[in-house]
Amino acid sequence: MRPMKSELRVFNTLSGEKEDFKPLHEGHVGMYVCGPTVYSDVHLGNCRTFVSFDVIYRYLLHLGYKVRYVRNITDVGHLEGDADTDAEDKISKKPASKSWNPWRSCRPT
Repeated sequence: MRPMKSELRVFNTLSGEKEDFKPLHEGHVGMYVCGPTVYSDVHLGNCRTFVSFDVIYRYLLHLGYKVRYVRNITDVGHLEGDADTDAEDKISKKPASKSWNPWRSCRPT
């Protein structure tokens, strides 16, 4: 493994300055990022996130860091509307819709 150099600068929103990246634990980086929105079709906005974090992950590996990259998959628990009470879960609501077809995403087009 090659020696690590601080070849990554990030913008610190708190200080308003670009700073050298320094991991919390020397030689190790942990990434936890949002995963796909599973209650609807994928769109370009979803892909941008996947590509952006994949590039960051690969660059950290290139710099010599050991990276733990975790991406969540589920969106269960996201409620329709802003109310925390009396709102319905988006995942639970979808099958009740007559327009929802569970086989649509499984068939080749």
